[in-house]
Amino acid sequence: MTSPVRLLLIGAGSRGSKYADRAVATGRAVVIAVAEREPERAERARHAYPGAEIFDDWPGLAARERFADAVIVATQDAEHVEPAIAFARRGYHILLEKPIATSEADVIRIIGAVERSDVMLAVCHVLRYTQYTAGVKRILDSGVLGRIVSVEHLEPVGWWHHAHSYVRGNWRREADSTPMLLAKSCHDLDWLSYLVGRPVNKVSSFGNLMHFRPENKPAEATDTCMTCPVEPTCPYSAKRLYAGCLGDQERELWPLSVVTPARTENGVLEALRTSQYGRCVYNCDNDQVDHQVVNLEYEGGATASFTMTAFTEFAHRKTRIFGTHGQLDGDGVDVTVTDFRTGESETLTLGVGGPDAGSGHGGGDEAIVDAFLDAVSTQDPGRILSDPQTSLESHLVAWAAERARHNGTVETLTRPPAAGSANRPASGALPIPDFTGAVPRT
Repeated sequence: MTSPVRLLLIGAGSRGSKYADRAVATGRAVVIAVAEREPERAERARHAYPGAEIFDDWPGLAARERFADAVIVATQDAEHVEPAIAFARRGYHILLEKPIATSEADVIRIIGAVERSDVMLAVCHVLRYTQYTAGVKRILDSGVLGRIVSVEHLEPVGWWHHAHSYVRGNWRREADSTPMLLAKSCHDLDWLSYLVGRPVNKVSSFGNLMHFRPENKPAEATDTCMTCPVEPTCPYSAKRLYAGCLGDQERELWPLSVVTPARTENGVLEALRTSQYGRCVYNCDNDQVDHQVVNLEYEGGATASFTMTAFTEFAHRKTRIFGTHGQLDGDGVDVTVTDFRTGESETLTLGVGGPDAGSGHGGGDEAIVDAFLDAVSTQDPGRILSDPQTSLESHLVAWAAERARHNGTVETLTRPPAAGSANRPASGALPIPDFTGAVPRT
């Protein structure tokens, strides 16, 4: 029997804990040390991973000679670069939460450290790893659509999710994290490149912060939902959102766990009185866009339009792929494939699970951990679909889109010399189920 993979966890928040919990649940890994500066999260880790050493920061772990096989780095976006480089130099394989880093220079630094140390790094572009994605990829590779000509893709962030993470939450200010497009949508830019299978040549983009601004605050509103007479009828009521999570296991895991460990109404309301999550959405220090469109031209002439918006239901992404021989319409669970040669359409169920962090991103959270453990156990980097060079592409596209948005330009993508292999197809060692075995929807 293969020995379990020994893991370090750097950042025991909702994302890091999700990955570590999955690794342990498989029986193929054990967490032997955790670095977490927030006391309540550290205490949770102490109970979740019995026997693990608990540190209040990561440098003490990195200072030791290598004593584990791999590390999960799930700190805040701006705090990825130093631990990733330090643990790469110590010889650890790395599972790194997206985005890789907040600047191109730091991304290149991490990639350089990984390549020089000859360690594996998997970026958590979890959408690549879902059953739904595998099924869509198989359909495209079968040739039934012919050559891809254009794509429409929508990321429906969800009105309450945007308020939680990008108005009240940790990603509300670009300077403290990354632009919204990279923080939230590098998943989608990566996913589009994976499906189209060609590098992006040109990018344009438009978007702004339209709604969550002080001038849109109702005249009677106060600065917090806890005292506001408008709160009962406000779509962005913190009381309704977070108290409504109680009793729902997925919603308690996320987003409620980000706000408070309390699982009572009084505990939740007390947290809203004393934390940023009770603030009026029109009275925060946020500056992230609440809607954005990105237009992409790929090598060979195919195009894609991507829309990210806060003002939607909370749901799976919606995608339409148009080819020379057929069309695919997908909603994250079901796809309808229309064959122009026969005029017939067939609807297949490909996906499972919900779209968000609380429900595991349609199985992607679990699958990327499984693939990473496979890679570490077998020393086979081909198990990883989101290696650093491949993942760099979506980051370069996001930064080009931001330049285009700010400057009113059409940006031609340029890639650093180290990114020469950024657009190669992933090795595909992760099994992709044959779409003909998908379940027809009745």
